Amino acid sequence: MMKYILVTGGVISGIGKGIIASSVGTILKSCGLRVTAIKIDPYINIDAGTFSPYEHGEVFVLDDGGEVDLDLGNYERFLDIRLTRDNNLTTGKIYQSVINKERRGDYLGKTVQVVPHITDAIQEWVVNQAKVPVDGDEIEPQVCVIELGGTVGDIESMPFVEAFRQFQFKVKRENFCNIHVSLIPQPSATGEQKTKPTQNSVRELRGLGLSPDLIMCRCSTALENSVKEKISMFCHVEPQQVICVHDVTSIYRVPLLLENQGVVSYLSRRLNMPIETKSRTMLTKWKEMSDRSDRLLEHCSIALVGKYTKFSDSYASVIKALEHSALAISHRLEVKYIDSAYLEPSTLQEEPVKYHEAWQKLCSADGILVPGGFGVRGTEGKIHAINWARKQRKPFLGVCLGMQLAVCEYARNVLGWSDANSTEFDPESNHPVVIDMPEHNPGQMGGTMRLGKRRTIFKTSNSVLRKLYGDKEYVEERHRHRFEVMQMA
Repeated sequence: MMKYILVTGGVISGIGKGIIASSVGTILKSCGLRVTAIKIDPYINIDAGTFSPYEHGEVFVLDDGGEVDLDLGNYERFLDIRLTRDNNLTTGKIYQSVINKERRGDYLGKTVQVVPHITDAIQEWVVNQAKVPVDGDEIEPQVCVIELGGTVGDIESMPFVEAFRQFQFKVKRENFCNIHVSLIPQPSATGEQKTKPTQNSVRELRGLGLSPDLIMCRCSTALENSVKEKISMFCHVEPQQVICVHDVTSIYRVPLLLENQGVVSYLSRRLNMPIETKSRTMLTKWKEMSDRSDRLLEHCSIALVGKYTKFSDSYASVIKALEHSALAISHRLEVKYIDSAYLEPSTLQEEPVKYHEAWQKLCSADGILVPGGFGVRGTEGKIHAINWARKQRKPFLGVCLGMQLAVCEYARNVLGWSDANSTEFDPESNHPVVIDMPEHNPGQMGGTMRLGKRRTIFKTSNSVLRKLYGDKEYVEERHRHRFEVMQMA
C-alpha cells in the first residue's frame, strides 16, 4: 500500500514546510524507499505561470513545461526526482476539472457541491498522481509526501483539509500520517520560547478533523525540554513526537536534524514501513556536504542584477545553482543583489546615493549574473551592467532575458546598431535582434511560452559553447521564454 505523509502548517505562511517536506522525503529515500511529492496550493490560479515573483517567489519549470511553485524545485533537488505539472495541485485545477465533468454530463441529475464532488476530486487526483514514477524508471513510488500550502484555518484551504479528513479513513490509519509545522516565537524582550501559537494552531487542526502525528517546531534556537513537554501536554502527543527544527547554517542540514531526532524510526513504526537499518550512504554524503559548506574559507562574490531583488526567492533556482557551483570549487558564495533600475542614469539625478551604491556593488563583485525577467522596467540598467562587464572583461553570465540583452548591448555598442532592441520592448526597432517566438500568443498570457525540456543541437564542432558543455552533440535544458535571438543571414 502507498504511504501518504501530509505536511500542514500553522501560525504563519512561509514557515519552511517545503524544506521540511523535502527533508522528510530525503531521509526516507536514504532508507531505500521510493518517494514522490505533491504540492497543493489553495489559490484559484490554474498554475503559477502568471504570478509576479513577489507573490510566491520564482516560477519553477518542469520537464513537461509545467509552471509550478518553487517548492517543487526543492523536491527535485533534495530527492533527485523528475516531477510533472500534475504534482502541483491548485484550487483552479480542481474546480476546472469538476466543472468540465459537469459540462460533459458526468454528474447528470446531481447538484455539484464542494462536498462530496470537490473533495472526491482532490482525493482522486492525489491517489492517481502518487502512483506516477518519478525516478526515471517505470516503478511506482512507495511513499508520497504531500505539502498543503498556506496556513490551517485559511478559508481557501478548507476543501483540502476536509478532503484529507475523509482520506485518512479511506486509506486506513496505517497508511496516512500528518506532520504539522508550527512556529515557536521567542520575543527578544524576554527571550522565552512561546507555545501558545502552536497550541492554538493544533487545536484548530484537530477541530477540522486532523490530528498531527508529529509536531515540527520552527524556532530560532534549540527547543528547551520544558517547552517540548508543554507542547506535548497541551497538543495531545508524546514528547518524542515534538520535533525541534531550529535555524541552521544550511538548509541541507535539516534532513540530518530530523534524522537525529528519530523521525525515520517513528514513521517506520507509525506507517509500518520496511526500513533498512544498515548504514545509509546517502545521508553520509549529505553530512559530508553540510560539514564542507561550513568550513569554506575562500570567498567569491557574484552581483545579481535584476528587477525583483527585494525578495531572494524570486531567483531561488539561480541562487541554488550558484551555491552548488561555489561549493563544488570550495568557495563561500556572497550574492550581491542589485536593482537594475538603480544603475540607470535617471537614478543619478533622482536618487544619487542609490545610484552610486549600486555601481559600487557591481564594480566590487567577482562576477556578474543577469537573470530572466519580463517587462521593460530596469532593462537599460541591465544593459549598462552588461556593457561594463564586457569592457572590463569581468566574468558575466546572462540567463534568458540576460542573454537577450547581452545580444542587444553587443549589437548597439560593437556593431553600431544604436536602436538594436527586443521586439518585446520596441516593436518598431530597425534592428530587432530579439524577436517573438512561434509559441507566443499576444492574446493569452498563461502557458503561451516555450516551456519545458527542449533539445538543442550543436551544428558546428568547434564552437566555444559546445566546449563549455563538454563537447556534446546536443544538450537538453528547460526553457521559459516568449522571445529568441533572431538568426542573421
